[in-house]
Amino acid sequence: MRPRLTRYPVYGTNGGVEVFSTTRHGGVSVGNHGTFNINGYCGDLPENILTNKKLLADELGIDVQHIIMPHQTHGTVARCIDADFLNKSEEERRLLLEGVDAVFTDLPCICVGVSTADCIPVLLYDPLQGVVAAVHAGWRGTVARIAGKTIKAMAEAFGCASNDMVAWIGPGISIDAFEVGDEVYDTFVDAGFDMQGIAQRFPAADSMAADGCKWHVDLVECNRRQLVEAGVDEHSIYVSGICTFNNCTDYFSARRLGINSGRIYSGILLK
Repeated sequence: MRPRLTRYPVYGTNGGVEVFSTTRHGGVSVGNHGTFNINGYCGDLPENILTNKKLLADELGIDVQHIIMPHQTHGTVARCIDADFLNKSEEERRLLLEGVDAVFTDLPCICVGVSTADCIPVLLYDPLQGVVAAVHAGWRGTVARIAGKTIKAMAEAFGCASNDMVAWIGPGISIDAFEVGDEVYDTFVDAGFDMQGIAQRFPAADSMAADGCKWHVDLVECNRRQLVEAGVDEHSIYVSGICTFNNCTDYFSARRLGINSGRIYSGILLK
């Protein structure tokens, strides 16, 4: 059986962290949610989600209630998961995770993670302060520089320094597959991005442009550059290199499978 998790190397750390992304394998969901989906916001059956979450918790060796998953809205809110959060009721926790696109914690055996199906998951670890974070960076979050804002939130809450951090960029859509309209390209321009470094034009069958091409944006590279700009050493950034669109049999891709399909869960936890 193919593995449920893609585990990432933790070189450059003290070994006190586990970092991973889920695959589509080893669960009980069916159809475009098949088989290993733990996201409750994409139309999957609740009983399948619960079974899959228990399978993940067992594989990680943690309590199923310690798998933290926000309801993302392509914003920049980063939520700290502390002891007070864990002591709240299930409904209170759900409300605190509503409209949240990044989560971070200094508590061991608490898995913070984000859901993606073409968007870019960014996972962060400060081994000196013992803090981990998970960031959901779709194109809107990328434009709003959510990765840098999460690093700032970690600094404010725990005194983290970006030059101490290790970062992982998980599976997401690659530049060759991420075709965008001019309005999206212009949004990046207006936000001050170096477009020569993150965008290219590729032939498109339905393009009305004179050159018959459309813009493609490299979200992975854009987030990698944001991490460097925020102070993370470029040698401490691991890029998975996995394109969800081109590898949709192993990883969920909304552009290939539709919006009513499963989600990858990329998580990180302190041991």
